[in-house]
Amino acid sequence: MNTFGRIFKISIFGESHGKGVGITIDGCPSGISLTEEDLLHDLSRRKSGAKGTTPRIEQDLPSILSGTFKGKTTGAPIIILFHNTNTKSKDYSNLLDTPRPGHADFVAQHKFGKNNDYTGGGHFSGRITLGLVVAGSVAKKILGDVNIEANLKEIGGSTDFDAALDKAIKNHDSIGGIVECKANNLPIGWGEPFFDSVESTISHLIFAIPATKGIEFGSGFNAAKMTGSEHNDNILTPDGKTETNHAAGINGGITNGNEIIFRVAIKPTSSVGVSQRTMNITTSEMEDLLIEGRHDACIALRVPVIVEAVTAIALADLKMLDKARK
Repeated sequence: MNTFGRIFKISIFGESHGKGVGITIDGCPSGISLTEEDLLHDLSRRKSGAKGTTPRIEQDLPSILSGTFKGKTTGAPIIILFHNTNTKSKDYSNLLDTPRPGHADFVAQHKFGKNNDYTGGGHFSGRITLGLVVAGSVAKKILGDVNIEANLKEIGGSTDFDAALDKAIKNHDSIGGIVECKANNLPIGWGEPFFDSVESTISHLIFAIPATKGIEFGSGFNAAKMTGSEHNDNILTPDGKTETNHAAGINGGITNGNEIIFRVAIKPTSSVGVSQRTMNITTSEMEDLLIEGRHDACIALRVPVIVEAVTAIALADLKMLDKARK
């Protein structure tokens, strides 16, 4: 449900407009340097405030409640908490009758009934990814020399970010984007065939990021247009370096020592400032819905650091599984 991992395990908690959000990390080795200050760099990359992001500003200051002693991890579960300080729950009072198109309002109400916290999206909110970002910071420490870097490649189908944002903001609408992630300095042998392949492990976590709609590794969907002789990566050296990298550094679900590269499709933010049609589930009549609140014109702007984080979480778990096997 809200837990992921075999050895390096994470459990997320909280709601967008609740008292706070956070994460529990279990299975982290002892002796790793970890303070709140270590988490601030990646958190700053996720913050809102820039053009095209929500005007809701939170301090996003992490508080490590357990699992460290004198600046080092103890091996016990690590709990990291963020307090919510800037909420406007009244903006969401009409959602019980008129669920927002594209959001989880409708399915959440069917699944959890009147007990569901609908304010700000509740537990479905992108705010919950704060926990993923700090868990990723811890995972990066476990990975050591492995380098993970994600960047936004396009938004609204364009590489001209300013023009695409200006158009969306002017139209009170939203746009999506594509994030590319690369991981380097990986050894050969992480991952398992089939269910715990590197691709499936990373993809599982990528789709935990709200607004994710697709992922492709290496040549991705273009592979379907290629011949086998074109797609195969010729091995050049005894350590597995290849001439091309259509396989994205993974063969048979296992790292081959080359760069892992994949791209993630992020949908437009569902909350937009134009009138939409939805059903009033109390009256069974169609109504016009104008969404209030504070929302991102392009949520993809804040996703790269989250993609890095979940990639680090996946690889840290695979590293520890590989160590346990040996």
